[in-house]
Amino acid sequence: MTAPFDPVIIEAQGMSVKASWGHIYGPVDLRIRRGGVTVLVGAPGRGRTALLLTLAGRMKPTSGTLHSFGQRNRAHRLFDKSALGFVDEVDEIAQTIRVHDVLTEQCRWAQPWYKFVGQATAADLERLCRPVFGPLTLPTLDAYVEELPELTAALFRIAMANIRQPEVLVVGGVDNLNGLQSSRLMLERLIDLGSEQTVITANVNGEQPVPGITDVLEVPNLTDNEFVRLEQGDRIL
Repeated sequence: MTAPFDPVIIEAQGMSVKASWGHIYGPVDLRIRRGGVTVLVGAPGRGRTALLLTLAGRMKPTSGTLHSFGQRNRAHRLFDKSALGFVDEVDEIAQTIRVHDVLTEQCRWAQPWYKFVGQATAADLERLCRPVFGPLTLPTLDAYVEELPELTAALFRIAMANIRQPEVLVVGGVDNLNGLQSSRLMLERLIDLGSEQTVITANVNGEQPVPGITDVLEVPNLTDNEFVRLEQGDRIL
């Protein structure tokens, strides 16, 4: 018998995270429906970032429950089925490095250790970045990351994180971009990705209902402070 389809892919109940130095966020209750884009509304800071990390399986809840893919509080399971991009604490790219070098490294990581992978080509750039960039202009292979326009750099980071194209894609807040036009274009690209994946992002302001945005969820109990890495021995994976 085929298992019934569950429209909810992730559900948190009373979920909180604490570190040895104090409270980070929570308790939080939310439900992420499968497909499209879910926008979490809350102030930027360590709490919101930690929540995104938790929803990508990169951080374990300290209390409460997190149900995902039919399992309870199994961060590794969620980790395997998600990608996380445009979060400085996780995927920030060294500025003095070329697009070509980042692309080559990611292509090699995506292959078994015994398989030789040569230098990345323009075909690799097109294959791996076009799904995220859509009609927007791709960076050139020889460009330095620090020289890329803000939106181009952000989309490139998302493309590198999303090489496997897993079921869930978690993206740092669209409000991390300085320009309103850049934020709008990024959201449009995430909506396009949401036709094939479940995309989760965040914004300090709620989005207007538009096709492709599944839900806009107000998230209380976020700590509005600069994110601090958890000390070794805390609950980050």
